[in-house]
Amino acid sequence: MSLALKLALSPLLAAQALHARRSVPVLPEPPGPRSGAVGSGPPLRLLVIGDSSAAGVGVQRQSQALAGPLARRVAEATGTRVHWRLLARSGVTSAQAMDLLRGEGPVQADLAIVVTGVNDVVEQVPSHRAVRAREALTDELRNRCGVRHVVFAPLPPVHQFPGLPRPLRWIAGADARRHDRALAEWVTRRSDVSHADWGLQLNRGVMAEDGFHPGAPAYRQCATMLARHVAEVVWPRLGGTRTS
Repeated sequence: MSLALKLALSPLLAAQALHARRSVPVLPEPPGPRSGAVGSGPPLRLLVIGDSSAAGVGVQRQSQALAGPLARRVAEATGTRVHWRLLARSGVTSAQAMDLLRGEGPVQADLAIVVTGVNDVVEQVPSHRAVRAREALTDELRNRCGVRHVVFAPLPPVHQFPGLPRPLRWIAGADARRHDRALAEWVTRRSDVSHADWGLQLNRGVMAEDGFHPGAPAYRQCATMLARHVAEVVWPRLGGTRTS
């Protein structure tokens, strides 16, 4: 999306953004366990860190969200006992995920999955700054938490969010794609990170009532695709053998 077009549309976009903030219902983070263990076999410590989508906003309980179901699928695919922990808060940007991590007590993990990016788009964080924040987070996860590999979830197809009006949806979607391209390019420079691809197609049937967050069907798809990425891409790098 050209800068000239964004500038030309800026009054309309500002009005639409303000209307969306006022009219979209604010959904809570669902209750339920944010840590646990599942499966049998050698131990694998999994940390899921991120924003409202990591936290499960859009469903009624954590069992319908991302972290717990993802841990179960990873355990099944790798033949491990996954000790998982969720560290997430609504509204955090990629840079603020570092504050979230540092605000916790001791955290140890073998594998981290990071779900951020939409708030970088919302807050108009430049893509290069978001990438630098992810790089700093990766280094912190490795040096402080013992993480051996970090998976970055892709940004969702914001241009398909039914809760955003057009043309705001198109502009935000273009920004999200630009951020995701920058992320995908950066991960090629390191062997200890990877960029998943979950091929989401969004509509009101899979989204939450706000038209902005995933609903239970979308979370199921995300958990399945991330677990597949772990099994096919990450687990062999860590020296493991797939069971399925």
